[in-house]
Order: sequence, then structure tokens, then C-alpha cells
Amino acid sequence: MKTLPFIIITLFSGAIAGIVLGLINQAIVEPFIDKAISIETQRHIARWGMPDMTEQPQYRMWQKGGEVVAAATYGISLSALFGIVFAYSRRSLPGFNNKRKALFLAAIMFFVIFLIPVLKYPANPPAVGNPATIYYREMLYVGFIAVSGFSALALALSYKRLQTYFTEKKATRLIIPLIYGVIMISAYIAFPPNPDKVTIPSDLIVSFRIYSVFTIGIFWWVLGIIVGLFWDKLKLHETNRIAPSSSDAFVS
Repeated sequence: MKTLPFIIITLFSGAIAGIVLGLINQAIVEPFIDKAISIETQRHIARWGMPDMTEQPQYRMWQKGGEVVAAATYGISLSALFGIVFAYSRRSLPGFNNKRKALFLAAIMFFVIFLIPVLKYPANPPAVGNPATIYYREMLYVGFIAVSGFSALALALSYKRLQTYFTEKKATRLIIPLIYGVIMISAYIAFPPNPDKVTIPSDLIVSFRIYSVFTIGIFWWVLGIIVGLFWDKLKLHETNRIAPSSSDAFVS
């Protein structure tokens, strides 16, 4: 495999997908965050009086501007993982070209790393939740992602071994999702719930969660498309053949 082009294309794809995510979030997700902050501010005023608001507008402008950079960094980190998994599993992925293979893997990783964990710990706007429990909530979320991700990875690695126990491929394809489902249902029950109650209007929080899933889905779709297109175009799986040297031509 062409290592240097592989690294460049993988990280470049993640940066582009992350920038797309950040720009879309500016238009779609940020308005819900502004509404949530406004609601929390009004409640603070009603309970504690008028807070110091001089720095909040500047902070929000800095936060929105930095979101694109943060999304690009987020994209690069995930694309590194995606590239490694794709390089090792490309031959076994379904699809007649690398674009379809990359899209299939992107859909699987979106499902395993994001969608399943979100069912247990749905996303909330930054203004929602007790600041004292933020590290505890992050630990729960990351832990659930780890269970989902490592379970899927272990089952993928054991796929060929399971084929030796089942004569039909359909049986193996059914048993893998079944085992994953049992693991994640058990984890869903075992992991504690979110300790913070959501106090903002339900329509706002539901809309925020739906659009967050939508934008992350776009991120994975863009990442899969770019990686697959570049892989097909540059033939990253091919190795450069070494031409015989002139001295070899005289060897009888």
C-alpha cells in the first residue's frame, strides 16, 4: 500500500468532512443552542437577578467561529481511525468499488460509534445540564462508545472463525448482529442513566437531537465518499513495482 498518500488522503478527507460538519452546524444546530442559552439565562434572571452579560456575546462569537476548527480536528481524529479500519477490512467489505466499500464502512461506524450511544445518552445543548456532573456524563458516554466500538471490532475479527462453525454464510451474518444486539442491550441496562434532568421545552431538545444526528450522518457520508473516491483514483492498495536494475540484465 502507498503509505504516504494513504496518510495524506485519510487526514485530508477527515478535515474536509469536519469542516462541512462545522459549517452545517452553524446553520442548523447553533440556533437551537442559542435558544437553550436564552431560556437558561431567563431562568437565571428570574432566580438570581441579572447576570453580567458583557462577555457573553463575544464568547458566543468566539465559540461559533472555533466550532469549524474543532469540527475539522474532530474529523481528522475520526478519519485516522476510519482509514486504518478501511485499509485492513477493504477486501472483505461489500461493494464493487472502493467508494461503495467506504460508504458501507462509514455507515457501520456511524451506527456503532454514534447512533447506538446516542440512544442511551442523547445529545443535549451545551447550556443544558449541571456543570458539576459534566465529567461524570462524559465518562458514561465515552464508556458506552467503548463498549459498542470494541464489541463490534471483536465480532468483526471473529467473523471468519464463526464461519467454520456455520456451514451457511447467512447464519453467520445473522449471528453477528444478534450477539452485538445482546451485548448492547445488556450495556444499555447496566449503564446508569443521565443524572441531569432536561428542563428546557421538549420540542427544542427533540429538534436539537434530530438535527445533530442528521449533521453527524452527513459527516460520515462525506468522509466515506471522499476516501472512496481518492482510493479508487490513486489506487492506494497497489504497490509500486520495482523495475529490474541494469546489472540484473547481465545475470544469466
